[in-house]
Amino acid sequence: MAQAWRCSGLRWSADGPVLAWVGGRRSALSWGKRVAFGVAEGGVRTCVGARGHACPLGAAVPGRSTGARCEECARLNRAHSVAADTIADDPRPYHVYLAWFGPGMAKVGITAVERGTARLLEQGAVCFSWLGSGPLMAARRTEELLRAALGVPDRIPYTHKRAVRAVLPVTEAERAAELGELHARAVSLGNWPESLRPEPFRAVDHARVFGLAGPPGGPAAVGEVAELVAGGAVSGALVAAAGPDLHLATERGVLVLDTRLMTGWELLPAGGDRCDVPVRAFREAAGVQDGLF
Repeated sequence: MAQAWRCSGLRWSADGPVLAWVGGRRSALSWGKRVAFGVAEGGVRTCVGARGHACPLGAAVPGRSTGARCEECARLNRAHSVAADTIADDPRPYHVYLAWFGPGMAKVGITAVERGTARLLEQGAVCFSWLGSGPLMAARRTEELLRAALGVPDRIPYTHKRAVRAVLPVTEAERAAELGELHARAVSLGNWPESLRPEPFRAVDHARVFGLAGPPGGPAAVGEVAELVAGGAVSGALVAAAGPDLHLATERGVLVLDTRLMTGWELLPAGGDRCDVPVRAFREAAGVQDGLF
């Protein structure tokens, strides 16, 4: 019987996207590489645990959950989290950033300076610029100030990010234009914490890193995998990737696979071109992907 694998998520290295597996093994991904796996008949998706510890109950979790954690493990995982605002004494310096995902879609956020651009790659930011750096609480206060004054959110659902990838502006200058305007407005605001050091606008573009720098938005996706199911399989050639998403050219067209849906399952090698898992189709209106059926 083929060995079963457990995925621990998509990581971003200097060379591009990498699938990580429980136990430490990694699979580097490149454009055109075939990604193929299946779920055994009778397979059950189980909780991945919290903060490096296995779920004590081995609880079953829904196929459509991107967290792959039971309620208790999800609570424990967020009990010591900067993103959840549950810690305030982290001594590390933090960056405040503006990230852009597509026309009319930008957000403000913070990330530890030592992490570099990793957080932006993980979020699927098509381009971004630093705004400033300083202590955690100063960065958090600046983030709140910009949210209120500029009306930009600190979170954007991945379904919205996917919907605009097919209509990205062609050039880096066009992609950076909206971000530059937001940066200028942010810098002009008063009441920034004194301990936060402002940084000039320097747009960093990830479109080529993500494989989205060809035709506008790269190869247009027709839908996204809704969930994995026992006995189902996914097979396709990698044409783009952004954040946790793989864009795969399958027998059903280009589909977006959120690799967070792979966690918690025991996965097996699969042959052929099967892609028989539930899919949500993208609806196109006036040439713009603006929602889901």
